[in-house]
Amino acid sequence: MTPTPHRPIPKSIATPCVQVCVVDGASSLCLGCFRTLAEIGGWSALSDEQRAAIMEDLPLRRQKAGG
Repeated sequence: MTPTPHRPIPKSIATPCVQVCVVDGASSLCLGCFRTLAEIGGWSALSDEQRAAIMEDLPLRRQKAGG
């Protein structure tokens, strides 16, 4: 039996998703996580720095949305 090569364990991607996926028409933000649809769709392809920048901006987005 040939041993299988070791594969690196993929790192987890921090996500603000709270499984409440409702997009507000006026702001185009998800009312659960306050990301745009483009940010949600491309989340796994973003760099750590890009995800961190979005995460840092979420509290302000929530505040502006009245959440």
